[in-house]
Amino acid sequence: MPINPRYSKLFEPLEIGPVTTPNRFYQVPHCTGMGYSLPETLTAMRSIKAEGGWGVVCTEYASIHPSSDDTPFPSCTWWDNGDVSTMSVVADAIHEHGALAGTQLWHGGLYAANKGTRELPFAPTGGPIAYLNPLHAIEMSKSDIKDLRRWQIDAAKRAKTAGFDIIYVYAGHAYLPFQFITPRFNQRRDEYGGSLENRVRLFREMIEDTKDAVGDRCAVAVRFAVHEFQVDGGLSSDAEGREVVEMLADLPDLWDVNISDYRSDSGSSRFFAEGSQEQYTEFVKSVTNKPVVGVGRYTSPDTMVSAIERGVLDLIGAARPSIADPFLPNKIANGQEDDIRECIGCNICRATFKASTPIRCTQNPTMGEEFRRGWHPEQVPQKSSDHTVLIVGAGPAGLECATTLGARGYTVTLAEATNEPGGHIGTAAKLPGLAAWARVRDYRISKILQMPDVTLYKNSPMTADNVLEFDSDTILIATGSRWRNDGVGRFNRSPIHGCYGPGVLRPEEVLSNSEIQGPVVIFDDEHYYMAGALAELLIGQGHSVTLCTTAPEPCVWTQWTDEHHLLIPHLYNLGINIIVSHNLLSFNGSSAELKFLYSSETISVDCNTLIPVTARKPNDSIYFELLKKLEGSDESAAPTITRIGDCLAPGLTADAVYSGHKFARELGIDSTMRPLKRERIIMSSPPLD
Repeated sequence: MPINPRYSKLFEPLEIGPVTTPNRFYQVPHCTGMGYSLPETLTAMRSIKAEGGWGVVCTEYASIHPSSDDTPFPSCTWWDNGDVSTMSVVADAIHEHGALAGTQLWHGGLYAANKGTRELPFAPTGGPIAYLNPLHAIEMSKSDIKDLRRWQIDAAKRAKTAGFDIIYVYAGHAYLPFQFITPRFNQRRDEYGGSLENRVRLFREMIEDTKDAVGDRCAVAVRFAVHEFQVDGGLSSDAEGREVVEMLADLPDLWDVNISDYRSDSGSSRFFAEGSQEQYTEFVKSVTNKPVVGVGRYTSPDTMVSAIERGVLDLIGAARPSIADPFLPNKIANGQEDDIRECIGCNICRATFKASTPIRCTQNPTMGEEFRRGWHPEQVPQKSSDHTVLIVGAGPAGLECATTLGARGYTVTLAEATNEPGGHIGTAAKLPGLAAWARVRDYRISKILQMPDVTLYKNSPMTADNVLEFDSDTILIATGSRWRNDGVGRFNRSPIHGCYGPGVLRPEEVLSNSEIQGPVVIFDDEHYYMAGALAELLIGQGHSVTLCTTAPEPCVWTQWTDEHHLLIPHLYNLGINIIVSHNLLSFNGSSAELKFLYSSETISVDCNTLIPVTARKPNDSIYFELLKKLEGSDESAAPTITRIGDCLAPGLTADAVYSGHKFARELGIDSTMRPLKRERIIMSSPPLD
């Protein structure tokens, strides 16, 4: 199928220094939680991106020296020649599908605690290192700066030998070259400090060194944050951020520009719309003749084309959209843009990386499973039997399971009790700032509607007898979960006095209740998005709202999803009364009694409506009714009954989608034929005594 002329610009080749990318889709460097610890996992994942049509596929940050160690977060490494053989496998896997391979050479400076190597951290100016480590960095001497330049050169040569096409000088996300540029971190009084020209000196030298090291074989890219958010004395895109680009305009072969820090660069959909970085990066093309790539959670091909036609970018950079749909470019090329699995901006990928695990994705359950399970985002094994499947419940798990089973060729009936499929994701998408989350539901329904062997029935509540009368071979219970209204959660393992009856609403009941009586107290012992979103909704409706939490800050788990730093001031600015480090003792219909966690002090808060956001209970009664009805029946003739998603274990939407996908992909496949592959260290010499 010819490419739609509307999107042809996205498939034009582009020269980047001595190399040429086949199209304008550029997977920028992004963290994976794989790195040196899981090289085969990393290779398989990057290979899938290249297969999916990304013209450039880059590694995550790749440390150039043991003094830049991010343990427990595994980066890639270019420390010595032993890294060449491992990293060449990554480059080869990317090249196999016609893409260019890029690698981002990294030194963390103040942001590298070196917990693994125990090397002393470096910084332009000595002082405490960043990110909650009680350790000081030493101020770099002239000798240290020479060493840094040599490490960059050596790493660049190794990357060239390994076959990489694009080599980065990394001055973004507040890492070491950037620390020299910004006066926040650089108070030096020598030729590397003071004026902007001096502060840029090291960055310029590292670019020149890298170009000399790789010659005309590789392109040299720079990643530079032109704007810093929420910091005093930081770079601004209308001041020194712009001046840096003007000073170095045509020195690198490619400008990869963004904003800083990570939390802003990977801003969630709750606070950042598609293309939101353009207002800070759009000037770059006007001051350089070299290609420019930038990010902004681009998922719409029309928006991508617009960014190029308006002269904002030459290449469409993506991290999260390439995670959610590694085949996004190919789908556009093949006229399947409606089948793009769009990133929802929930940042579960960031949360899992920050937990020192391989990244996961709400939209793409195969992310991180390419090697160990052999999962491919666009390929599933064909069905192994003519068994029919009934799925009760069309939430995230049920929808994903039906979609995957349908792709395998099974005949599937999906019964949803309500008129609105989607389960809890449908509720969440109605809350302030979370509309993009509906993509989880909408993508899967659109796929199901194209499948002749999958039928979705709405307004179809099922009893146990209904289920058995359907006479399916496999029955999946995907009826989700419900919020508890008794206060039981992480902190309170038994019901709270008064947390039942009139005046107590579950979170899912808030949207359907038009007669909420204020003032309202929301008790947050779950710590993710729900309590804050409900508070924003209700105060927007004119209610007086108090948000009480057992944590030292509200919605504290959103630190993992890079939202907390924006969410907390947002809630305060809305006028929500926030009470932290307090537990809910009781509710009497007109007031809630709260206790400070670190003393015997209690306070009473006026409250006509209490909303506990604590824990969820599986909606599993129909499952146990079915088991009871089948007691004593012939097992060989009885259907297989299984729970998936929140009905089995309430969790993140990503967990529910994964649960549904895993069952669907493995149905009918012998468990001995699907081992979980592991990566092991093979000792090449006997261990020391």
